[in-house]
This record gives sequence, structure tokens and C-alpha cells, in this order.
Amino acid sequence: MSSNITLSAIEKRAISSLASLYALRMLGLFMVLPVMSVAGLELAGATPELLGLAIGAYGLSQALLQIPAGALSDYIGRKPVIVGGLLIFALGSFVAANAESIEGVILGRILQGGGAIASAVMALVTDLTREEHRMKAMASIGASIGLSFSVALVLGPALVQMGGLSLIFWVTGALALAGILVLLMAVPTPERKKHRDGSAVMVEVFRQLGNTQLWPLNIGIFILHALMVAMFVAVPTQLLAAGLELSDHAWLYLPVLVVAFIIMVPFVIIAEKKRQMKNIVIVALLIMVGALVMMSQVTEVWSWALALGIFFWAFNIMEASLPSWLSKIAPAGAKGSAMGIYSTMQFSGAFVGGILGGYVMKEYGVEGLFVGLALIVVGWTLLVAVTPKPAHLNSVRIDLAEASTQHNQGYLDVLLAMSGVSDAIFIAEEQAIYLKVDASVFDYQQALARIQSVGD
Repeated sequence: MSSNITLSAIEKRAISSLASLYALRMLGLFMVLPVMSVAGLELAGATPELLGLAIGAYGLSQALLQIPAGALSDYIGRKPVIVGGLLIFALGSFVAANAESIEGVILGRILQGGGAIASAVMALVTDLTREEHRMKAMASIGASIGLSFSVALVLGPALVQMGGLSLIFWVTGALALAGILVLLMAVPTPERKKHRDGSAVMVEVFRQLGNTQLWPLNIGIFILHALMVAMFVAVPTQLLAAGLELSDHAWLYLPVLVVAFIIMVPFVIIAEKKRQMKNIVIVALLIMVGALVMMSQVTEVWSWALALGIFFWAFNIMEASLPSWLSKIAPAGAKGSAMGIYSTMQFSGAFVGGILGGYVMKEYGVEGLFVGLALIVVGWTLLVAVTPKPAHLNSVRIDLAEASTQHNQGYLDVLLAMSGVSDAIFIAEEQAIYLKVDASVFDYQQALARIQSVGD
């Protein structure tokens, strides 16, 4: 697809500042993962089940509010929704920081999840970047999430050592407030507009709920985040049992995550460049099964490091591949709604994983937990195996604001006749056409020229 390869100054500023904003928030959510099941034992009323719930509780409110918050940002603006979400997130952090019981921490985590800003942030990225640079922008946001997850696993144990679990929540609240400053001072304010690739539309959400092509991915991201949260109910306690003090957990996570990220990259490149996404996903799932089975048996620190490294190798491949797969197969004009459902399933998985991890660990022990998770991934692998491989298509939006709209069907006809165009839809309320295209052959400038010829 032909394009201007240079990012504008505004686009660079928008991408860097929004990636930073997203990373600050996700850092706060993730920092409790490696410490809650150990440090939380000091809270009144703490049990394995309630500690698991405290880890995943943010997912419940996040899942419920994800799509409504994105839709609301279409009407009142992105920044008001994001500021409000960050304030709620900060409030939840401070509630948890002052809690002396596990119930208080759970309440704080639910409030944290109420600051559901992901959809509004992604919509703002869409508002502030051109079509040809949007994949770069989304990739930058994705990289910031991965980086924040890695930093959180290292920083969480360090903060607990310095000031206990409450210090993590105080820092989390401060990061949320810092995120507001980043938003107001560094992120440009775009013209308010609807964009179906950037945010969900409720009518389209209900339509895509019935799209069976998307459900293997929605189920997949639910399982991925459920098992990630569930395993962290057990991993910190098992590292302690292996003789590694909580303050030293960071030194295990750091090299494990760095190596896992490095060896993940070639697989993601093969998935995208060689169009082998389905095969790579299946390989990653099989690797994950092996890692979970290994976790059910290991007892030494070095063997835990190896098992975790293998798991995060596969986890990183899945985290990069699943949203890319979904964006490829979402129908024209439905990407934002499809991603809204996907995100809702992701956060629902985190909530269920917290409950599941605590309960299964209490009833069946660590071995039962990890073997059970491995069996779930085996089932997921079978589902992917019978799922059609994705066509490698990109979403493109063409604005008709300055063109006559009396020839809408004519526009669709000439665009669908172009090489590389597989789907096209006109959205009257946006005065825009959405396409699904093969970027290797689609010519954006030619598409604009063809639209102009129809208008003439």
C-alpha cells in the first residue's frame, strides 16, 4: 500500500505520549501479580481464594465498562473519559493502599478496574494518526504494554521489600495522576470524530457477537489472561518454597523476561511476514502446555526459571499474535467493535483466573492447578487447529467529507474492483468508506483517484 513513510511531529508526539500513558496505567495493574499471594497473607481475612480474587478483581469492572467507556468517548470526547478513568483508577489505588483487610484490597482493585480507559486511548490513537501509520502506532502501544508487564514483575517485589503491599498501591495511584499530566500536557487534542476502527459502536458490537469467526480469538484471549493470573496465585509461593526470598524474585524475573522477549521476536516476524500465523500460534500453545506441565513438577529455583522462561516465550507470541489475527479477520467497519469484545473477554479472563487459581490451588494443590491449566490449553489448541487460517488483510478508512456522497454505490463498485480489496462498506453517519485490503497490492492513492473519477 503506497504511503508517506514519514511520521509527522504531531503523530510522533501522540504515539510516544499515549504509549507512556498506557504503560503507566498497566504498570500499576501488573505490579501486584508477583507479590499478592505472599505479601497479601498479612491482610486480615486473607485466604488463597480471596487473594486470587484480589489479583483478578480489576478484570470484572474493566470488562463491564470497557465498551461503554469507549462509546462514551465518541460523544463527550476522548480526554474527559481518560481523565475520569485515571481518577477512578487512582482512587481505587489509594483505597487499596489504606486497606487493612483483604476485602478492602478487593474493593480497591475493583475500583481500579473501573478506570476503563483502554478503548478511549486506542480511539485517541486512531484520531491522531493517519491510516498508513496506524499499525506503527498500535505496535508502539503493544510494546509499551509488554514493557510495563516486564518492569512490573521486577518492580513489584522491590517495592514490597521497601514498604509492603501498600507502597505498591501508593505508587500505582501516583502513576495514574502522572498519567493525567501526560495526557493534558503532551497529547494533542484532535477534532472529535467517530471512527469504527478505533472505537466500538453498540449496534455493531451486537452484530459481531454473532460472528463465529471471531470467537476462537475471543475465547483464546480469555484463556490466556485467565491462566496468566491463575498461575501467579501459585508461582510466588512456590519460589519461596524453593528457597528464593520475595525480595530476590525480581532477579529471577528480569533475565527470564528479557530472554523470552528476544526469542519471541523471530516467531512473530515469521507469523506476519511469511503468513504463518495459525501455525505459529499452534506451536506457541504446545510450548505453553509443556511449560505448564513442567511447572507442576519443578521444585528448584533454576528449574522454575526455565519453566517460566518457556511459558513467557509462548505467552509473548500469543499476546502479539491474537490481536493481529483478530484485526485481519474483523469485517470492514467492525474492527473497533470486534476489539471491544476481545478486550472485554481479556479482562473477564483475568477476573475468572484469579478466582479459579485460588480455588483450585486450595482444593487440588499446585500440581493440580498447573495440570488443570495445561489441559485447558490443550483444548484451546484443538480449537485453533480447526479454525481457518486468517487472510492477511488490513483495515483502511477513506474519508468522503470533501467528496459528493450521492455516488456511494459507485464508490463501492470501483473500490471492490481494485486489486487487493476484499470488502467495502459505506457508513453514512461518518461519511466514510471502510475497506479490508491486502496491503501488499492495494494502492491507497489509486483508491482516492478512483473515488474522484466517480465524483467527476
